[in-house]
Amino acid sequence: MNVAILFSGGKDSTMAVFAALEAKEDVKYLLSMKSKNDESYMFHVPNIHITDLLSEAMDIPIMSVETDGVKEEELKDLKAAFVDLKNLGVEAIYTGALYSVYQKSRIEKLGDEVGLKIVSPYWHVDELEYMNKIVSLGFKIMICGVAAWGLDESWLGRIIDEKAIDELVELNEKYHVDIAFEGGEAETLAIDGPIFKKRLEILKYKKKWHLDSGVFIIEDAVLKEK
Repeated sequence: MNVAILFSGGKDSTMAVFAALEAKEDVKYLLSMKSKNDESYMFHVPNIHITDLLSEAMDIPIMSVETDGVKEEELKDLKAAFVDLKNLGVEAIYTGALYSVYQKSRIEKLGDEVGLKIVSPYWHVDELEYMNKIVSLGFKIMICGVAAWGLDESWLGRIIDEKAIDELVELNEKYHVDIAFEGGEAETLAIDGPIFKKRLEILKYKKKWHLDSGVFIIEDAVLKEK
């Protein structure tokens, strides 16, 4: 099938790209919804501007759509993007949904309305196995936002590796932090991996911390040969 990936640059949408390629789908586009609202219910926000570079890194064209990010209203922007993609020959949309019924149900409703199949390859995956799979495949996933008890400023900019996963398991046991961050505990960004033809190198960044949450904001980055 000709497919597009609903793509934020985070671990789950990047794994959706991986799953589509593994399934021998013809990945025509990445769809990046760029919300002006930091509190968007539907869309990932931190470092969404980096998706253009990641598109180049994976050599997959990107369709970027701006949205005001108003709850429920933002779905109209997503639907319009779905219509555009269908008109370009796309037959299905892959998503990185794991457990969020709020997001998955709305995306599937829009898919039905437009006539696009919605595929969520990791829906209800075992989260620990999933996180270990991401690392074992060779993806470099950076934490670029945290908002949970137990995740302090030292996690910002950290690459998820086996040690980090072990610590997340401990935090899950102690504070019920979701290992795959499905409760909004953290936001991530893929900077390299087996489907990347180039890797992302961060040249300039800043950390913003407020009370018990923070973000890692990339101000300048380039692609480097691997």
